[in-house]
Amino acid sequence: MTVTDVHQHVWTEPLVAALARRSEPPRVRAREGRRLLEPAGEPAVEIAIDDVAARARQVRADGLDRAIVAPSCPIGIEALPRDEAAPLVEAYHAGALALGDPFDVWGAVALDGAGPEDVDEPLDRGAVGIALPAGALGTPDALERIGPLLARLEARGAPLLVHPGPAPWAPRGPGAALPPWWAPSATYVAEQAAAWLAFAAHGRAAHPRLRVVFAGLAGLAPLHVERLRARGGQADAVTDPRTFFDTSSYGRVAIGAMSAVVGPAQLVHGSDRPYADGPGAAGLGARLEAFAVDNPARLLGRTLVLA
Repeated sequence: MTVTDVHQHVWTEPLVAALARRSEPPRVRAREGRRLLEPAGEPAVEIAIDDVAARARQVRADGLDRAIVAPSCPIGIEALPRDEAAPLVEAYHAGALALGDPFDVWGAVALDGAGPEDVDEPLDRGAVGIALPAGALGTPDALERIGPLLARLEARGAPLLVHPGPAPWAPRGPGAALPPWWAPSATYVAEQAAAWLAFAAHGRAAHPRLRVVFAGLAGLAPLHVERLRARGGQADAVTDPRTFFDTSSYGRVAIGAMSAVVGPAQLVHGSDRPYADGPGAAGLGARLEAFAVDNPARLLGRTLVLA
């Protein structure tokens, strides 16, 4: 039995150093002994290079066997022009893929001019799948743009993580003056909801075997299934056996509501550490085996999936 957290983040020295070399956001700046991350279009936040041994101990303390590290897509790395994005994506891979046990890795892609080979490269280096910013899936046109990437993931039997974040063709407006809770509570939620709706209506038919997990319960979009049905939308998407939802940043009320709509078999444990400190896998109680064992195994293709 492998207990898995499908959604964590780790700040590594290669990525922080690459961001520190930039003159424009996204970048890292040192101020009075602190490291400040300046994302594209969000308020600056303090960060620190993670102590990998300490993070590994935290994984064990959370009752986990594995934690899958994802790129922090809201920073905006993937949305940069390719000559700027590619070195940062490589720095992310260099740091994340060197973490070792008990960490696995979601690969990243520089979206400007991306092709199937950009999916192959991190998968060939050991990534379990690819993470893409929700802005890259938020409309039918966006899905068409990244269709070749999704097709390659599908062909290779690797899953997709949809994480809040912008794409080159869906930039965010200036948001640096907003309160720090605004983007996670408004922007991210809207991006995830739009991505799930677009994938349900257009992406699933094009990629019938692709396994997808939406971070943050897809912004709770499936809870609007009655409204979706009344307006003629793809309401049957809530029963899609290859679409999963990670529980990051949510608790008992939202998780219970989502479970009632999409079914407990489609929920997977995601903590979003270090951005959110949850109770760990132990806090799942009776749901541990499904949310952190069986369902992640189906998502990752480590057990029999539906034909």
